[in-house]
Amino acid sequence: MTFLAHGIGGVRDLPVPAWLFFWGAALVLVVSFVLLGALWRRPLLDRHAEGRAVAGRLSRLVLSRALRVALQALSAGLLALVFAAALVGDTDPFRNLAPTWVYVIFWLGLPFLSALLGDVWRVLSPWRAVADAAVWARERSGREARPLAAYPEQLGRWPAAVLLFAFAALELAYSDPSSPRALAFAIALYSYVTWFGFAAFGREAWSERGEAFAVLFGLFARIAPFAAREGRLVLRWPLTGLAGRDAVPGTVAFLAVMLGTVGFDGFSRASAWQDLLADVEGPYVLENTGLADLLVSGVNLLGLVAFVGLVAGAYLLACAAARSLVNAPRSLVPDFLLGLVPIAFVYLVAHYFSLFVIQGQFAIPLLSDPFGKGWDLLGTADYVPDLAPFSPNTVWYVQAGSLVAGHVAGLAVAHDRAVALFRERDAALRSQYAMLALMALLTVGGLWLLSRG
Repeated sequence: MTFLAHGIGGVRDLPVPAWLFFWGAALVLVVSFVLLGALWRRPLLDRHAEGRAVAGRLSRLVLSRALRVALQALSAGLLALVFAAALVGDTDPFRNLAPTWVYVIFWLGLPFLSALLGDVWRVLSPWRAVADAAVWARERSGREARPLAAYPEQLGRWPAAVLLFAFAALELAYSDPSSPRALAFAIALYSYVTWFGFAAFGREAWSERGEAFAVLFGLFARIAPFAAREGRLVLRWPLTGLAGRDAVPGTVAFLAVMLGTVGFDGFSRASAWQDLLADVEGPYVLENTGLADLLVSGVNLLGLVAFVGLVAGAYLLACAAARSLVNAPRSLVPDFLLGLVPIAFVYLVAHYFSLFVIQGQFAIPLLSDPFGKGWDLLGTADYVPDLAPFSPNTVWYVQAGSLVAGHVAGLAVAHDRAVALFRERDAALRSQYAMLALMALLTVGGLWLLSRG
């Protein structure tokens, strides 16, 4: 059911041609680049990264153990409910809670929550909740809870990149991604891998490097104006959490998966790709539907790999060009990498915010009847979602505006790193020429993909 995997759009009757939006977006980036060069002459993000402490009472409440345990119990219960619904509930994805919860509430809601409030996944992760409870029970019995091995530093975030790509492949390449039974298998497999990682390497190490959603939401949380520091809640300027460099192996691959898979989702809706899929499955769709589905999934998987590779290649090429322009003694890849985080976030916003608002409403009646048995547990089974909360033109304006704003933010993060890295102002500006070209390419490319949907 593609309605669960794609945003909801429609025919647009824009007041100006679409190409003017493309040129306008590129012009905004150029103007932003000039203003950053003229006004942003010393690093600012790192200076304000610590933030200031929030009032003690509010900080204690938000970070209290009681609230954490309550939220963890709720999240673990929801995981059990969603898994049970996927495993034994109605096979119709419109009548089963699991597809809407996984692809809409979880996959789209948590990034918004993380970018707004900070690292909420640390508390809301049901897998972390179960692991915390297991460690607590073991320690209460007088036994020591410690990991089986040290996490290999050279692995970096590669496990998280592979797991995130696997989730994207299920959503965008598999022939029936909203099948509750397929989701039950995926939940069980991911749970096994996650709990094995916690047991083998420890909760902190696996969360920071191997657990795909912890890494994803953790990166988005660095955009947020809130953070926890030494047991205190602090308020900081947005984006300051992205200051500095990130040299953890596998981070380029992880961010490429974040951007490339969403880009492929947009491209997969274009008529050219749909025609290709029709040509691939056409000879077999009547006589051998299993083979037809397998071929379509294979082609979509190749498309995913290609888009991820294109994003990674474009970023590495831009960093190589920047290094050449300033004769840097080492690679600049770790230095500008975090500038891609706000871009990855706005790609999610642009592609999926309408899906989140519209399809997310269906979670209200589904929570009353998660298994599709005709129940009304919460009294909301008769809730009727509003399927047209905004016009197609409004959707387009939000998409275009968010894409441009996110790329300007990415440019600002990269520029802040450049002025921290190079003492000479001319060298800092030259290092950003390639970044400007990359941001313009991603912006115009993102708008083009949205216009094809």
